[in-house]
Amino acid sequence: MERRTFIAGSVAAGATAVVGAGSAVAASDDEAAIAEHVRGVTAITKVFGDGQKLIAVAVEYDRAIDNSALSTSTFTVTGRTVTKVYANTAVDLAGRGRDGRYVIVELSPDDTAAALWETRQGGSGGAPGGGGPKVGDSTPGGTIVPAKASLVQQGTVTTTRGTRYAAGDTTLTTTAVVNLVVDDFEQFTFEDPATGQTLRYNLFVPKGHDRRKRYPLVLFLHDASVVNVATEGPLVQGLGAVCWAGPEDQARHECFVLAPEYGSVVVDDTYVPSTLFDATANLVQAVTEKYAIDENRRYTTGQSMGAMMSLGLNIKYPDLFAAAYVVAGQWPSDVAAPLANKKLWIVVSQDDDKAFPGENAITQVIKDQGTEVATAVWDGHSTDAQFAADVRHLKARKAPVNYASFQTGTTVPAGSDTSAHMGTWRIAYTIPGIRDWIMRQSR
Repeated sequence: MERRTFIAGSVAAGATAVVGAGSAVAASDDEAAIAEHVRGVTAITKVFGDGQKLIAVAVEYDRAIDNSALSTSTFTVTGRTVTKVYANTAVDLAGRGRDGRYVIVELSPDDTAAALWETRQGGSGGAPGGGGPKVGDSTPGGTIVPAKASLVQQGTVTTTRGTRYAAGDTTLTTTAVVNLVVDDFEQFTFEDPATGQTLRYNLFVPKGHDRRKRYPLVLFLHDASVVNVATEGPLVQGLGAVCWAGPEDQARHECFVLAPEYGSVVVDDTYVPSTLFDATANLVQAVTEKYAIDENRRYTTGQSMGAMMSLGLNIKYPDLFAAAYVVAGQWPSDVAAPLANKKLWIVVSQDDDKAFPGENAITQVIKDQGTEVATAVWDGHSTDAQFAADVRHLKARKAPVNYASFQTGTTVPAGSDTSAHMGTWRIAYTIPGIRDWIMRQSR
């Protein structure tokens, strides 16, 4: 396994503050003062259910800034809505500002220009099969947009010693990027001697992990829209990988997170996968042997193609995983009987015309084998508190298989042209209670 270096969406390094075209010549004394005191401008990104977004800019000054003197009108950002402005001691978001050299300009994630993940027309996106992607297809279904922003200090910024940095028209442009949680993953390659395949993958290692302990491992398998995008594609397209590595989840359940990036579609509706399928199982075993992984607490999760792979891997390699979180996927029901011995949490939308009937058929086979399946119908518009209650009600059944379907019409945001199939995972990985259930299972 070979380490690969990557900085997601980063912009070529240059001067710490870039002045807008012509400003260096025509700048007033106040404008020159701004450029003189700014030491750096950094974009801050965060991943949401529908992908990575640029949600803040950090402006570094040469002296500590008085937080109390800042307001949302202190800065304007081109094409963006400013929601909060405060000082901080680091390039990071904060619930409350505090005096420091960094001014954090938070931006609305709902802005059109916030999105850094874009689905492409004509790529390998969507559900496998039918007119969708086939095994071996390598046309990317999405693209990663570089994180860049330009802003102007249009109000006075005051240091903690009372020095005033006057407003001006100087345009400051980001020259660095901090990707929250995403930057905590490392990129590697795996050469599989058994299949001859090379797999690029992302790996999150718990901070300060102790080799004397054994940690759980979560494998996230992406959908077909991420094939051949970039190694970091599975980290920025949605929450399926990064949600397990966030500080809140790690505080509850320290674990490794493994997210391969496939160069081509691995499986379609013929259910005959490429050798990347077996290479994935071999990658899990290789990572287990290299790090302090608990073989009894390995988990798999995935969406669409990744959900199909999770089901297929549990059938072919029954001892590999302790539990699976299956999001909008299916597998032939006539070979699904071994799943009756597995611990599963399944989520799908009722208006997903392939995954919903597919999961219904699988869960019927599981029931026919004598395994209890706890079922529920959820509203995709539910609040965090409502989803938490929904999870508690299913967990109270103490069934080894939990099956939640979203009501028709509740997974696609108003005005969106996405499908219910793709809309499912926009919601599914925002529900921490399901992740808590998965992490408590063992083989």
